[in-house]
Amino acid sequence: MTRRIRTALLGLTAALVLVLATGGSAAAGEPATARASAQSVTTAAPKPILVPASTPYRRTGSSAVALTFDDGPDPRWTPQVLNLLRQHRVKATFCLVGANVKAHPSLVRKIAADGHALCNHTMRHDLNLKKKSRAAILADLRETSALITRASGGVVPKYFRAPGGNWSGVIVSVARSLGMASIGWTVDPRDWTKPPASTIVSRVRASMAPGVIVLMHDGGGDRSRTVAACKVLLPDLSSRYRLVRL
Repeated sequence: MTRRIRTALLGLTAALVLVLATGGSAAAGEPATARASAQSVTTAAPKPILVPASTPYRRTGSSAVALTFDDGPDPRWTPQVLNLLRQHRVKATFCLVGANVKAHPSLVRKIAADGHALCNHTMRHDLNLKKKSRAAILADLRETSALITRASGGVVPKYFRAPGGNWSGVIVSVARSLGMASIGWTVDPRDWTKPPASTIVSRVRASMAPGVIVLMHDGGGDRSRTVAACKVLLPDLSSRYRLVRL
């Protein structure tokens, strides 16, 4: 064997070893770093895309202020809140619990007839809803929306609020799939703890600013203090802000 042939065979062997060591799929002249990067992209497991829990709207998006009432409708307190809102020509947003909608459908129709916005607040105010499967969350929200639509005379809720503000990316995603924007709040006077009406008033006033969403309750227990606070807050706030439904 001549020296020229031996040299050619040695070169061919070296090239073969290099190809085998790099997996045999690299293009000629491709840098090693590029090969490694391409391999990591094609073999890495896809990452799940989650909607961040911060997605719920916590402001109105304008200088207007929105009043929201949760956990109704209640046969005692909701009519009183509606009367006050009507008296001061204020529109609000009512976050309704499906079980209460089913028990008091006529109240839902009155809320809608007065021009207030309707919001899905789940069937039974389940604080642990976010821990359930997507299918269970979907079934809950879908049933609640159907009840609200039927009771209101055809108004499909455009908003959803998680009980207790217990948000998750899945909950927000499911609500969106049903055509509902998720809403949180900016001002929480904690009226559900049943403080004196004067405390509710002072807490709301201390946190007021253009664009805030105020959380209060017309259901879920004794709301006499909330009603008393609204008698003070409605004329006060409506004189300083534009109060709107969401």
